[in-house]
Amino acid sequence: MPKILLVEDNEMNRDMLSRRLKRKGFDVVVAKDGGEGVNMAHLEHPDLILMDMSLPVKDGWTATKEIKEAEKTQNTPIIALTAHAMSGDREQALAAGCDDYDTKPIELPRLLGKIETLLAR
Repeated sequence: MPKILLVEDNEMNRDMLSRRLKRKGFDVVVAKDGGEGVNMAHLEHPDLILMDMSLPVKDGWTATKEIKEAEKTQNTPIIALTAHAMSGDREQALAAGCDDYDTKPIELPRLLGKIETLLAR
């Protein structure tokens, strides 16, 4: 079963999304801030990372860059999650090293499609 690292500081979003992903058969590990997300990426070796971009300690842009710069984790796919669906946000997320981008509130079928596409690579 694929392991997903969910980096999300909002407890309600974190609990809801992790439960839904577990029901779909994923092994889910959780980090509550960007610094913890970088550490968990190295310790847990997830198959994919869902990265909230507005995080305490280290924002999602910085955490993504650090994960993609490390040899062990540079090929781990990362999907940016953001409530700020502003013009240019997708491009900024991709420039930071994210492999895809999705907006909140999460539409699970759409997000699952993106997860499955990246895991199939």
